[in-house]
Amino acid sequence: MEKMTSAQAAKELRILLDKHDALLEKEQKACMFRAVIQEDIEDVRPAYDYDAIQTELVQIEAQIRRLKHAINQFNISQIVPGFDMTIDQMLVYLPQLSARKRKFEKMQSRLPKERITSYSSNFVEYTYCNYDIERAEADYAKVTDELARAQTALDTVNTTVTFEV
Repeated sequence: MEKMTSAQAAKELRILLDKHDALLEKEQKACMFRAVIQEDIEDVRPAYDYDAIQTELVQIEAQIRRLKHAINQFNISQIVPGFDMTIDQMLVYLPQLSARKRKFEKMQSRLPKERITSYSSNFVEYTYCNYDIERAEADYAKVTDELARAQTALDTVNTTVTFEV
């Protein structure tokens, strides 16, 4: 067992996943081969040890499971200071804030009354905002600040708090 931060664990997980993918690719290239009838099959046979590859894949997969489990346990138990939420809740909250920010960004940029250009109608049409644009601007600023605060708090936990792997 070793102690690491969530950021370190995520980096280690990426390394293991890349190693697993590379090994699968290597196996894919070596497990089958072609030879023409005139060739000596042993001269063109690529090096491939079925048992060694399978053993290594199983070992890497076990490491990935252990690491992901430790990360998940940490995420469901570690409270993010200032938010009274666990990391897994924050991982849901951040996209919610981002969606709210995008919505308010559109709402704040509208005009109270906008003319609709229609070439197929003889009538002049307008769309009207049915909300207070200044309120949307204030809510945009508020959600932008909350998103930055949440991201910073989560980044701080992920780079400073350690857990057992």
